[in-house]
Amino acid sequence: MSKAPSTRIRSRRTRNARIAETASRTVDATSPATAETTSPATDAVHAAEECPECGGRTEVDSAERACVDCGLVLEADRIDHGPEWRSFSDDDTDPKRTGAPLTRSRHDRGLSTEIGRSTRLKGRKRRRMARMRTQHNRARISTKRDRNKVYAYTEIRRLTGALELPTSLRDTACALFDSAQSESLLRGRSLEGFAAACVYVACRTADVARTVGEVCAEAKATEAEHRAAFDAMNRELGLPIGPAAPAEYLPRFASDLGVDSSVEARARELADRAVEEGIANGRNPVGVAAACLYTAARQCDVDCTQQEAADAAGVTPVTIRRTYVELREEP
Repeated sequence: MSKAPSTRIRSRRTRNARIAETASRTVDATSPATAETTSPATDAVHAAEECPECGGRTEVDSAERACVDCGLVLEADRIDHGPEWRSFSDDDTDPKRTGAPLTRSRHDRGLSTEIGRSTRLKGRKRRRMARMRTQHNRARISTKRDRNKVYAYTEIRRLTGALELPTSLRDTACALFDSAQSESLLRGRSLEGFAAACVYVACRTADVARTVGEVCAEAKATEAEHRAAFDAMNRELGLPIGPAAPAEYLPRFASDLGVDSSVEARARELADRAVEEGIANGRNPVGVAAACLYTAARQCDVDCTQQEAADAAGVTPVTIRRTYVELREEP
């Protein structure tokens, strides 16, 4: 036999009493004793938001926390908790992590895969995986065109690493080699020479001061092979490069000689004057830059010899002396 539902109706006074009791409990939860318990954490948060130097307000940028008033940097190089550009095998638990990004320094743009090795495989299956790995490596480089590209890209990566060049120049050099290969400029010429020429052209287009001697010193190609590849690319591709200005080499030579910024500024004025008056016409811009630095050092009473300037630029003291004589004459 089922029970009948309760028909008791609570009065308004009872409901008001329950509401008042709930409100009193809420007030007790936020009493001063509780506030004293949570105040240290709140004070720590406010202390972290204040500048310890001047007490000003701090703001969080994409990579650092700095004070708005005095500019003091409180935190730098914040940890990025996002996905990394690495390859992981836990695709089921963490699918956000992906492989390496696309790059122009690989013949397949970095999209190829590799068959790994495992110690769990035994017998017939292990031999079958070895055959599959061999066939896979052959399929990755199936033509002579891809083989040449792999060798040249490897040389370009080695050169840019030895010359301490950024990755943007490395990708530009690889794109230049791809263009040269598309125009069939590699026949009868050295791959090492084209790799060195592509790195040199990438430096020239990005206004990075690197001489032919510096590139060829780290490359496997000779200067003759470099010159043949550079002339072919300049003739067929129409490279957007002009004569190098002496001012491009001043910062590096000034750093090697250890001179002040005032000497470098004066040398830049002399380099601009040498270009305007035609003193630099027909001369090596490296030697002109070294001569401008030597002249500026003499005018600023800085100890610098012709031999030191010549060693920094890789030229002879006679080259510096000839330009120095003309720069010494007042216009």
